[in-house]
Amino acid sequence: MLFKNFVKRISSKDFWMKLFFPFLGIASLIWFLIRVIPKPSRATYPCMQIAAPIASSFVIYVLGLLGSITAFRFAKIQFNQAKYLTGALALAVFLSISGWFVMDSAFPAKAKILDQLPANEPVGEARGIFPGRVVWSWNPEATNENCANTVNKDGVINNSDDVYYLAKNNNMDIIKDMMSEVLRSLTGTDNDTAAWDSIFHYYNRDIRGITAGYTTDEKIFIKTNNQGVGLPHTMNADLSQEDGDVWGSFPPHMAATSPQATLAILDQLVNKAGVPQDMIYVGDPHICINDVFYDIMSAEFPDVHYLSVNSDAIVDCEAYGRTLSVPTDQNVIFYSDKGTVLDETTDKIYQQMYDATYMINIASLKSHVRGGITLFEKSHFGSHTRSAASHLHPGLPRPYGIDFPWMAGNYGYGKYRVLVDLMGHKEVGGKTMLFILDALWGGAPNELEKPRKWDMEPFNGDYTSSIFASIDNVAISSVAHDFLRTEYNSEDWDDEAYPNYDGTDDYLQQAADSSFWPDDITYDPEDDGTPLKSLGVHEHWNNADDKQYSRDLQTGNGIELVKILHDPSTIKTEPVYAAGFALYQNFPNPFNPSTSIAFQLKEAGHVELSVYNELGQKIETLINSNQPTGYKEVKWNGANRPSGVYFYRLIVNSNNQKQIMQKKMLLVK
Repeated sequence: MLFKNFVKRISSKDFWMKLFFPFLGIASLIWFLIRVIPKPSRATYPCMQIAAPIASSFVIYVLGLLGSITAFRFAKIQFNQAKYLTGALALAVFLSISGWFVMDSAFPAKAKILDQLPANEPVGEARGIFPGRVVWSWNPEATNENCANTVNKDGVINNSDDVYYLAKNNNMDIIKDMMSEVLRSLTGTDNDTAAWDSIFHYYNRDIRGITAGYTTDEKIFIKTNNQGVGLPHTMNADLSQEDGDVWGSFPPHMAATSPQATLAILDQLVNKAGVPQDMIYVGDPHICINDVFYDIMSAEFPDVHYLSVNSDAIVDCEAYGRTLSVPTDQNVIFYSDKGTVLDETTDKIYQQMYDATYMINIASLKSHVRGGITLFEKSHFGSHTRSAASHLHPGLPRPYGIDFPWMAGNYGYGKYRVLVDLMGHKEVGGKTMLFILDALWGGAPNELEKPRKWDMEPFNGDYTSSIFASIDNVAISSVAHDFLRTEYNSEDWDDEAYPNYDGTDDYLQQAADSSFWPDDITYDPEDDGTPLKSLGVHEHWNNADDKQYSRDLQTGNGIELVKILHDPSTIKTEPVYAAGFALYQNFPNPFNPSTSIAFQLKEAGHVELSVYNELGQKIETLINSNQPTGYKEVKWNGANRPSGVYFYRLIVNSNNQKQIMQKKMLLVK
């Protein structure tokens, strides 16, 4: 038995960690000092977040070792001099420090370091009418690329400013079309009314266990993320401060859910889904909707409830036509860490959210100092009724932000993640039937910054001008994380590589699959004894150029990213529809070596999609089979073909009618 225990001991990772810890500690300390002293901002990099805890633990280890030796020597001297009391105290100090080492307290806490899933290895159970489907519409014509996004600090936003959410910087017709196409593609339907009927039926069947669509006595809560821009500071209020900064710490042009994205959803619900205006509640309920946002939306939909809280020190939001957010009487959320990580164990939410039958979450695409990313889940830091969310920060990968990199505390994988509780709670994330990612003006490097133009494909120095949609919360957040970690991944961004924090996507892994939960955590945010099931599917794309997931590659049951890309260099108008289908311009075009070809069927039928050379000779058949209705996308790789002009031809046989459409593309090597 002793031999078996010895073998087990030396076979453990802890044994080898302790054996080589001094060498690892010295190396980590030297590496940290060499990198950080010349450039302190490097302390925020993921590699430094790994080295710092080991280095700091090594320093504590050395100090403890020296203290133990000193205490033992002092005790020996005191006993030799017959000073038994001081000798006993010194011996007690020695034993305490020695016991501390025996109990492993001097060594770094166990953590799964760099345990991010490899590309195209999905975990979890995909959700949705088409499981795991995320639809992305990109159209640069939706936003004004010349928008400077600047404000005159006079306390009031108006047309003399150039803020991104002003009407002059948004093409509302195109934005409404984008919202329509993502909903139709998400559901595989050919009109908006049918799309909403499919969404309601899916939610009712999947969550409520009933076969029903929407009925006009059911309330819908639209959760937005308007932190900062939603504060009362744009309600024509006098907020002048002693330092002359009229806006305080929240600039009114920081990235947030835009009123245009919200307006497009309101248009869909009221005019397509038949939802009465007075059954709709909109807002980030812990703050006020500012005048600009309110005026844009209420002008078209005056009977919708626009939620706001009262701020007695500044303005009475009810007096400005808003609906007052009301807290629930009882605590609703019970955090699964049971007080071991967070500062509080329970929270109330807002009554309007609690009373709603359905929720739609419209998040903004941006990074976050403490969380790495801030999307649908982090937006619910504004769904509880406290005045601030600092009590939830310990559940994020980096609770203390950039100012305290040595106090990361919760970095890595397999830690308690408060976002999982919010995603899974039946009255919060669990009530959400549709997730819309507003990336029209997204892409901010952190939660307090204004929208920034992106360098990655296909944006190439322009605003992101995109809308994403999904029924699968985990899938759409996984896609958003891939975009953010690709754009903000370089030392050139100095300390803005937040999406690449070690553990940023830990909450997505845990939300997808309980096998990633910490050993001492069972997620049960209602505290009713029922652990959460899989909330969706998590996966990383193959690469930033192709942006393909396992369902795109037909290698697994993970995410499917449907791309509707309106390339301004090739598409100046809406795609031309033949009877029953549409053929889109390939993207990118010109290309090298691969390009995507997309089409949409309004009716099911037999489809043949082929590629021809400049002489009209068929060189490859991409599809030759029966296809259902909906949006389709196929990638063609011309790596083995010479540069030149090629054609792709779509032939659809449906209802005994044959339709043909052809477009040109250019391969340049």
